[in-house]
Amino acid sequence: MQSFTDVSHMLRGLQPDHPVYCVYPHVYRESAQKFLAGFPGRVLYAVKANNQPSVMQVLFEAGVQHFDCASLVEIEQVHAISRDAVCYFMNPVRIRGAARTAQEKYGVRHFVVDHSSGLRGLLQEIDAQKSVIFARMAVRHDTAMVDLSSKFGAKPGQVVELLHAIAEHGAEPALAFNVGSVVMSPDAFVHAMDTAREVLNTLPFKLRLVDIGGGYPISYPGFDAPPLEAYFSAIRNVTELPLADDGELLAEPGRALSARGLSAVVQVLLRKEDRLYLNDGMYGVFWELRFRLQDRFAARAFRGDRALTGELRPFTLYGPTCDSGDAMPGQVELPADIDVGDHIEFGSIGAYSLSGRTDFNGFFSDTVVTIESGNALPPI
Repeated sequence: MQSFTDVSHMLRGLQPDHPVYCVYPHVYRESAQKFLAGFPGRVLYAVKANNQPSVMQVLFEAGVQHFDCASLVEIEQVHAISRDAVCYFMNPVRIRGAARTAQEKYGVRHFVVDHSSGLRGLLQEIDAQKSVIFARMAVRHDTAMVDLSSKFGAKPGQVVELLHAIAEHGAEPALAFNVGSVVMSPDAFVHAMDTAREVLNTLPFKLRLVDIGGGYPISYPGFDAPPLEAYFSAIRNVTELPLADDGELLAEPGRALSARGLSAVVQVLLRKEDRLYLNDGMYGVFWELRFRLQDRFAARAFRGDRALTGELRPFTLYGPTCDSGDAMPGQVELPADIDVGDHIEFGSIGAYSLSGRTDFNGFFSDTVVTIESGNALPPI
């Protein structure tokens, strides 16, 4: 992977006519260290947020040793980074045979189920005596922008039954839940942990591990989220859960670790008054904007290898495909004289961008570079 001092250096060297995705390792290190220092427990990076190998590599080197994986493919991707990385197969739905391969080939010990039928299938593939099996509980909160308990998760009473069944089959039982994606209030975690306490108090045995999931948000332009410290403080201040003496909380941050350290540099292909058509769009790295959690990313423009400055005006942005839905939902303030051939860098776009882009209409770029010391765009 090519390395450059800053984005200007990259533009001067590559003169790209296709999107370029810029990894800022120092930003990723800072994000990882901040989360590791703040969260009172074990941190699992949610690979689905950004599975770019260079991103996972820098997170691992920064101290994130554990990875939340949803498929055998993600486990293989993590294993390629380091055999010392610990993978957790945290999807209640698995391709047949995947759990067996995960355990026998990659040494995976941690799995999750949310129904008795899922437990039966899992036990046919793994050695229960060597495994930790989480029972996933459904828990909701109004401040979650996306409800993650509508598809997965058992009711508290059913979770108790699952935990008993897991223990009876010789595996170590553990509890998991996920309040949602982009949880806008720390109170959601307090609520979920209080529900977990009720479940734990009904058990005749004590659990060692409780996975409280992900959903830790970041701010974007026009989208203000509480600081991560507010979540860490709320979690630390929850009355201690009745766990075993060596009990531990787990978290599954994706966005909080992956968003800040990657930007997308795209080119203007066409201008129609206040409308700009770019060489990347909603079928590319901007696909998450379809969910309307935020409507834009921080941006700065370049002409050649120099920053483009001057009076700003709002522009509507479109991707390059022939689909009229390939339009970004929010207007972006850019220099009024921006024109065809100029480049725009969009910052803090590392979460749910590279991992979900498509090659629809033949538009696709896989050019990823490293920016070693340049200043990343501020989030807002």
